[in-house]
Amino acid sequence: MIFRNMSLLIFRSFVNKKGCFTLPLIRQCHMYPVYHKHRLSNKICMEDEFGHHSYQQIYNKALNLARVLKDEKVSPGTSVAFMSGNNNEYLVAQWAVWLVGAVGVPLCSSHPTDSIRYYLDDSKAGLTLVTQALKQKLAPLQDNFKVISYSSTEVNSSEQNLDDQELSGEDPAMILYTSGTTGPPKGVVLTHSNLYNQTKCLLTAWNYCETDRLLHCLPLHHTHGIVNCLLCPLSAQATVCMLPAFNAEKVWSALLNKEVNVLMAVPTIYAKLLEYHDKTGQDPDKVREACKSVRLMVSGSAALPTPILHRWKEITGHTLLERYGMTEIGMALSNPLQGNRTPGAVGNPLPGVQARIIRPGTSEILAEATNDSLSILNSEEGELQIRGPNVFKEYLNKPEATQKEFDGDWFKTGDTSKVENGVFRILGRTSVDIIKSGGYKISALDVERVLLTHSNITDVSIVGVSDEVYGQKVAAVIVVATSDFDLQQLRTWCKEKMPKYWIPTDLRIVSEMPRNAMGKVNKKELIKSLF
Repeated sequence: MIFRNMSLLIFRSFVNKKGCFTLPLIRQCHMYPVYHKHRLSNKICMEDEFGHHSYQQIYNKALNLARVLKDEKVSPGTSVAFMSGNNNEYLVAQWAVWLVGAVGVPLCSSHPTDSIRYYLDDSKAGLTLVTQALKQKLAPLQDNFKVISYSSTEVNSSEQNLDDQELSGEDPAMILYTSGTTGPPKGVVLTHSNLYNQTKCLLTAWNYCETDRLLHCLPLHHTHGIVNCLLCPLSAQATVCMLPAFNAEKVWSALLNKEVNVLMAVPTIYAKLLEYHDKTGQDPDKVREACKSVRLMVSGSAALPTPILHRWKEITGHTLLERYGMTEIGMALSNPLQGNRTPGAVGNPLPGVQARIIRPGTSEILAEATNDSLSILNSEEGELQIRGPNVFKEYLNKPEATQKEFDGDWFKTGDTSKVENGVFRILGRTSVDIIKSGGYKISALDVERVLLTHSNITDVSIVGVSDEVYGQKVAAVIVVATSDFDLQQLRTWCKEKMPKYWIPTDLRIVSEMPRNAMGKVNKKELIKSLF
């Protein structure tokens, strides 16, 4: 089945003339424009550091940039990377890429040059867009990659059009990079159908609507910031209030001044907001009263420590809604919008998603569930697997890695889970080499590979150590050639070599790395003995 400008459906209005939520039949997708011109052309799409931007204005800017892409011979299916700040320029690039039928590869401006070089090379980016403010960041790469800078200047005419692109729902829309247990980061290929379904299930479950004002303070290079906090509210014709980066004072200001009614963040952010609240001595009554105007507060991307959950409810009156997702699947499990939210649990499958738990090393099903059914109220722990139209297409150019992560059409998440009193709990990574810190999934092996290039490090093991704020912190156990070495030296060296969230925050120096007869390090024992 062909979708004419299927990608544009991701941000078209799902609100009918009576203001009720509705969805078109898939075969009708080509009939719906980006916005309802007669009703919503001046509706505010995004508020950011540069001002207010309507849906009409964003579309005009995207159309202008799309013409530049056409002039640069970008054809449907071409990978186009883009780097911007957290503002309307991101959205302009994303829409422009989709308008020409290309595949978006969002880049993180805080990543070191070597990481960005890898993403551009691996994705075979035919072109890289970068905003004027960030163009120096990519200057070292211009000899090897085609890089052009852009600004989100609005065109004068709103009537300029492009030829429609014939796109299948199975055509790739976006490539997001995620760490695995082996090898460098893998490109997760998400189709237009994947993004449509990842968006649709949350619109239904969390009741997004056009009166929502969502506070966005998350990075825009992974699924939490892109799907949950951008595609979803914009699909409902809501308004996104974008911060350049997380800032506790600005988040509290938005809440206390009743500027927003939806907040989504990672546990680390909630911990920092609590810290700011206690440090500044905010009026508890004023906080609770202001937060009554917020309809939804969500925590995800990492396990939410129970003390943070309880403390947040104490000061705001809100029980944070915990959910579970991954880059490969979007969101899969969620506590209910209405009803009981069990602390430490991630609820049940979202609409259209199927989940099951498999006994490790076997094909025995311990539990299986859909949005409205559950096979057992309490299960043994096992590996969580997910199936549905939300599940990604493939790892880019890695057929063996893709095949390894699937059991038929079930995606093997690598997380250990169980059903307890009718809801799913995530017990941790099946692989000790995956660390979840501050909402990021980090491959310990990736960090080890970089550290082993240090002239003073002869052996290293990277482990995830439990941390109340970050869920896990990245810790290094190393053997050094000389004794003059400490954590600060290590962190300084790492700044130019790896993303900030990879850099170890704890260090143990040992004379010899403990290994078994097969030469392997038992990382679980290493954590117990040293941390």
